[in-house]
Amino acid sequence: MRNQTTDVTWRIGDVPVSSRFDDPYFSLENGLEETRHVFLKGNQLPNRFREGFHIAELGFGTGLNFLATVQAWETADVSGKLTFTSFEAYPLERDHMIRALWVFSSAGLRVQELADIWTPAGGHFDLTPTVSLEVILGDARDTIKSWEGRADAWYLDGFSPAKNPELWSPELLANVADRTATGGTFATYTAAGFVRRGLEDAGFDVERVPGFGRKRHMTRGTLAR
Repeated sequence: MRNQTTDVTWRIGDVPVSSRFDDPYFSLENGLEETRHVFLKGNQLPNRFREGFHIAELGFGTGLNFLATVQAWETADVSGKLTFTSFEAYPLERDHMIRALWVFSSAGLRVQELADIWTPAGGHFDLTPTVSLEVILGDARDTIKSWEGRADAWYLDGFSPAKNPELWSPELLANVADRTATGGTFATYTAAGFVRRGLEDAGFDVERVPGFGRKRHMTRGTLAR
């Protein structure tokens, strides 16, 4: 598949919506609080942070999850380095990313720093001396197979399973489990039954827990090995 940027429309001012998947990149209510509830709290972060902690993500999107994680890492004041790897098929153009994130710059996120290094071509970046970002472009069903890393925590943040089923297939979820460190975790905003079953079949202990805002439930789990 040829890597390509994606088109967006805008809702309520500066909430980007994918034209390809007809789905917003983050909650219309409060994208930052959604990230903190689903991906940070769902993976028991920042309590689990340690030197060399590695987070992997399906769907980099606007980079909001990454920046919220960086803020949590820096607030936790953990020694060593955090590595964040994201698999993205349709990266945002820089201008779209900045527009989407700028509303959160008042929350102390490193929006300008990400804007300064971002390119939709992907690659390896050092946001700060203690935070490394890797964006791997292409279809995650292919790229994750050749990835040699092991994640301590996964952010499963593809678009809605009904609109983007490719990022929720049993085969891909099995690959996620294969590339999860012992005792590693995942969190996702979706509570779709077939996603939970796919993660259970892949080897995770899965639980449904309260979601963010109007969403009643989300899913999180720990690798059972």
